[in-house]
Amino acid sequence: MENNFGKYTRERVSDLPFDYNDPTYIEYKEKMPQFIGQAVYIYSFEKERMLFANGWEELLGYKDEEITLLKIISTTSKRHFDFSNELNDKSLRFLKTIKKDLEKYSFTIEVEKKHKNGEIIPLFSRVGIYKSEKGKISEIIGISERIHSRKLGNIMQYAAFGPEKSKFEESLNIQLFNQLAISRKEKEALELAAKGYAFKEIADKLNVSQSAIEKRIIPLYKRFNVRSLPHLISFAHDNYIL
Repeated sequence: MENNFGKYTRERVSDLPFDYNDPTYIEYKEKMPQFIGQAVYIYSFEKERMLFANGWEELLGYKDEEITLLKIISTTSKRHFDFSNELNDKSLRFLKTIKKDLEKYSFTIEVEKKHKNGEIIPLFSRVGIYKSEKGKISEIIGISERIHSRKLGNIMQYAAFGPEKSKFEESLNIQLFNQLAISRKEKEALELAAKGYAFKEIADKLNVSQSAIEKRIIPLYKRFNVRSLPHLISFAHDNYIL
C-alpha cells in the first residue's frame, strides 16, 4: 500500500512508534486530556516518529505502543484508501504555503479503518497542526472517534478549517475534483437544496451570493454523474451523504 501514498506522505511518514523514555512522550502523557471513545496521536516531522499515542486499542485493536503514522494510514479501508491519502497529501502541501498561525489550521475526514480483528470501523478524524517553528510544520495531532449514528458510503466527506479556510477548502475542492468526495460547504448547500430551498434562498441563508451556491452544487452533477438536482439528492441519500 505504501507505494500508493502521495509524494509528500511517502517522503515524510515513518513506521516508528513513540518512545516511552522520550521526555516529550512523558510531557504529553501528563498534559493531554483523555476522553472515552477517542484516540489521539502526535507525530513529529522533525524526529520522523510518533511522540504520543493513546486510545488506539479500544478504537482499532492496536496497543498504543504499536501505533505509527504509517499504520494509521495503511489501515484505511480499500474503498477509502486512495482518497484519504490524497486528502492528507494535498492538505499538508497547502499548509506548507502558510507561514503564520499554522496551529489554527486543521481538516476533518470521515473514513473507514480496518480494525486489527478485520472489522471495518467508520471514524470521524480531525488532523491539525500541533506545533510549528519559523513557519514550518513540526508536529501534527490527530484525533479520531467512531461514528455510531450512520453508515459511510463510497463518497468521502471532508472539511477544512483555519484563518484562510475558504482558500484551504477551495484548493482541496479543485485538486480533489475527480475524486468521489464532498466538502463541508458543498454538503451544507446540498442539505438545504434537499429541503426544497431554491439556490437564491440557500444563498440568503448562508449569506453568500447565488453564484457561490451554484459553484458548490452544479459541479456535483459531473462529479457524481447525475443529471439533475433531484437525481443528485437521491444519489446523496443512497450514499449516506444526507
